[in-house]
Amino acid sequence: MSEQIKYLLDESRMPKAWYNIAADLPVPLPPPLHPGTLQPLGPSDLAPIFPNAIIAQEMSTERWIDIPEPVRDVLTQWRPSPLFRARRLEKLLGTPAKIYYKYEGVSPAGSHKPNSAVPQAWYNAQEGVKRLSTETGAGQWGSSLSYAGGLFGLDVTVFQVRVSYDQKPYRRALMETWGGRCIASPSNETEYGRAVLAEHPDHIGSLGIAISEAVEVAAKNDDTKYALGSVLNHVLLHQTIVGEEAILQMEMAGDDPDVVVGCVGGGSNFAGIAFPFIGLQLRGGANAKKRRIVAVEPSACPSLSRGKYAYDFGDTAHLTPLVKMHTLGSDFTPPGLHAGGLRYHGMAPLVSHVKELGLIEARNVTQTACFEAGVMFARSEGIVPAPESTHAIRGAIEEALRCKAEGKSEAILFCLSGHGHFDMTAYTNYLSGKLVDQAYDEKELAMALSGLPRVDA
Repeated sequence: MSEQIKYLLDESRMPKAWYNIAADLPVPLPPPLHPGTLQPLGPSDLAPIFPNAIIAQEMSTERWIDIPEPVRDVLTQWRPSPLFRARRLEKLLGTPAKIYYKYEGVSPAGSHKPNSAVPQAWYNAQEGVKRLSTETGAGQWGSSLSYAGGLFGLDVTVFQVRVSYDQKPYRRALMETWGGRCIASPSNETEYGRAVLAEHPDHIGSLGIAISEAVEVAAKNDDTKYALGSVLNHVLLHQTIVGEEAILQMEMAGDDPDVVVGCVGGGSNFAGIAFPFIGLQLRGGANAKKRRIVAVEPSACPSLSRGKYAYDFGDTAHLTPLVKMHTLGSDFTPPGLHAGGLRYHGMAPLVSHVKELGLIEARNVTQTACFEAGVMFARSEGIVPAPESTHAIRGAIEEALRCKAEGKSEAILFCLSGHGHFDMTAYTNYLSGKLVDQAYDEKELAMALSGLPRVDA
């Protein structure tokens, strides 16, 4: 029999608790601030938009938080997800490196996003919430929450960034199939959306604008709560099941990654694969293995590598709390690249914090370089990756080629966060030579950064 390709965990070994990196950080995360008073946020400040259980998780410093049994029952539909050894890609590259990838495209929505959508929907339903509002970029989060909301009897309204709404009609169809309502953002359904359209009728939208619309709907309706697919602590917490499984599967492979790579936009899938490995290092002290943890983002929206580490709003209308993060400025509108899930002006506070602590590295790559890597991966491994995931693939390939140049046989692990079956227009454009690299406007970036809120140290 040929050498082993995939490593499958039995359902009985699926993690029973999420890992909270806040428990192991050497320096605490700077607190979120109330947008009006600029004082640290309390649970009551979040109550209008989140259920109590989610608020508790957002502020928790406990290392392990139990996954409720009804949530585990749903997650078992696709979890544990497989770990693959990319032997054909290794051969194609001629590298001595060993490349592994954790594949999250096996979920119903085709990405890692249901890992958080399911618990968020369940917690809301437990507290009697009837409706959820949310935003989505490429549509993976919107489709995931539509799926999860349907499981627990919740009506879901999704504000999808206009450029992705137009680029990816089948994501919209998927949301509607599961019972969600999908609206192009900016829209005429909210005060803020109407204000944006009045000034810019052809606005391509941004995640910051879509978040503003979704938060406005939740804040104005007592029966509605807001659900977020990335950035905040509780979302990153839910995604750590990915890395927890990967640790067990790497043990099955008799290996241990020297490098862990993930694409990064808001931070959810990167934290999911990386935080459990960072936790091993933080708890292991001087004797712990020192891994390189690499976050790869689009050069057209480089919040982690080009953004300023400062307090900023998570949305464009400034309805959300202020959080300390790497940011390009809440008024910044990234170009309409195909990796819509990575078009966010800010980075998760926890991801930003571990970057400031020197626990991770960040690099940015161009759109065409990512699609080149995605096609190379598809032709060797057979899976067509989502545009977002091609950033992680590009990062892993660069690490493998470094190993080739240095003559090193390192183990490289990356998260393949989703498939690209709804993104074939982008691949068609790339293969026909129509896909181009998009650059952000330096003047717009400077203006957005100059408008950051003034917060005392």
